[in-house]
Amino acid sequence: MPTIKDVANLAGLSVATVSRAMNGTGYVSEKARDKIHQAINELNYSPNEVARSLYQKKSKLIGLLLPDISNPFFPLVAKGVEDFLQKKGYQVILGNIQEDNEKANEYLRAFEQNNVAGILSAVENKNRTQSNIPTVVLDRIDQDVEYGVYSDDLQGGELAAEAILKGDPKKVVVIAGPESVTRARDRLLSVEYTLKKAQVPYALVKSTSFLLEDATLTAKQVFLEHPTVDSVIAPSDTHAIAIMQEAYHHGVKIPEQLQVIGYDDIPISKLVVPRLTTIHQPAYQVGYKGAEMLFALINDQFIEQKKIILPVHLEERETVRNGGTPIE
Repeated sequence: MPTIKDVANLAGLSVATVSRAMNGTGYVSEKARDKIHQAINELNYSPNEVARSLYQKKSKLIGLLLPDISNPFFPLVAKGVEDFLQKKGYQVILGNIQEDNEKANEYLRAFEQNNVAGILSAVENKNRTQSNIPTVVLDRIDQDVEYGVYSDDLQGGELAAEAILKGDPKKVVVIAGPESVTRARDRLLSVEYTLKKAQVPYALVKSTSFLLEDATLTAKQVFLEHPTVDSVIAPSDTHAIAIMQEAYHHGVKIPEQLQVIGYDDIPISKLVVPRLTTIHQPAYQVGYKGAEMLFALINDQFIEQKKIILPVHLEERETVRNGGTPIE
């Protein structure tokens, strides 16, 4: 199988020059490009998608930037993205920043160097590309975003609070998601508004991220600072499951002594015991519709709706007290 070195030898050029041409980095004369193209054809060399895009003048690569792939919500988003784009002949380059701003910048530079046709980004605004590459934001959208797909967090916060209120709560703890995430702030505002409207007092515990390690520490903090808590509204299923685990260690029965509601409806929420009551976010649809919008943007198609808000709903299972189950 011919290699890039074989291409360089046949073209009478250095490997570095061929590499620059294929990756679109640095200057390469038209004469040199013609030699490389001829060598590729003669050797029947199969370059990667980046190289193909160089000669076809149109890339089939899409950059997907995710905040944390270990968060079960985002693999569902990624699956929606990939399912749509594969049907259209595109390949996805994944960038998992692990909530690290510098990693985000590195991935964005890599996307540009690899001549991606577009970017799907689920990270905060400060970590999005400033280039002219078509970009659609997934989930973590804010007012500065022109194109984006996300779920209705205001509706979700209200549904979560209402589900807890049905269980006659006495001592409520609301776990706030990261302040840097706009959607988490909106969700919290809606939860607080609904509880205040019902004149139900609550304590607020802040969580700095959606990472599992942070969710575990936050759960311990809840029980340390509020040992008599009887209701928890969590910002994610990961936080809710961490609360359930901590309740088990403290000998607290769910939902009789402690009711818990999560957010996201990740697959494992159906498998924990008791099964987690949660707010379902359409993660797969967020990814699929975001990819659909980006495809239209790349191909200069008319986009009727630049920001798509998808509805959420309550998945009522076994961790809230239905209609005021008495507290033991």
